[in-house]
Amino acid sequence: MTTGRDGTGGARPWQPGDHILWRYRANGRGEPREFHICRPVTVVRDTPDLLAVWMAPGTECVRPELADGTPVHDEPLATRYTKPRTTVHGRWLGAGVLKLARPGEPWSVWLFWDRGWRFKNWYVNLEEPRSRWPGGVDSEDHFLDIAVYPDRSWEWRDEDEFAQAQQAGLLDAGQVERIREAGREATRAIRAWDRPFSEDWAAWRPDPRWRTPRLPADWDRAPGGLAPSDLAPVPDVRVRRPHPRAS
Repeated sequence: MTTGRDGTGGARPWQPGDHILWRYRANGRGEPREFHICRPVTVVRDTPDLLAVWMAPGTECVRPELADGTPVHDEPLATRYTKPRTTVHGRWLGAGVLKLARPGEPWSVWLFWDRGWRFKNWYVNLEEPRSRWPGGVDSEDHFLDIAVYPDRSWEWRDEDEFAQAQQAGLLDAGQVERIREAGREATRAIRAWDRPFSEDWAAWRPDPRWRTPRLPADWDRAPGGLAPSDLAPVPDVRVRRPHPRAS
């Protein structure tokens, strides 16, 4: 299979029900930048125009945590991006999330419901355009986000984290301007009520036959060579690993 930015890159498209990984690298200038977020997801649709995936409730994921065990968002903002970190395993709490990503766009759109399937909102997650490989897609989160509501109102989210990430040296001036422009482009799509907001994704429901994907032991491996059928389960335990500062 070939790999590349979004799309199918000439590779066989994933099929509905396939299990892949949705991963984010740590922010910063250091190389290599390790993965600090990994979410096993189920493919809903995979076409040259759209990748849609479902993250089921209770999915075992990987997330960053401070080395002393403090959850990232419990740490004061002033030191949130400078203290040492690890990665930990944990279950996704709450209802599931539908993620929609179009090739080349520097964001993905997430749909949230409550446990009774009442639609709550869309969430525009600004991020690096996703790189595709046989086992999933990889990106880098850009801190700044946009919440969009059913009445078509919207608001910026996490501007404080975006500013603090700049102060901590995780984003340079060029990146900041590119992220701001991506946000402006996304708001233009919101105001025009373009796809995916104009589509009926809020009425979508997962196939009840789908099983929840498992987190593979080598979730942080280098891209390439891992097919969806290779994703093997690991024990349900919390695991801490040393990790550089990240979002």
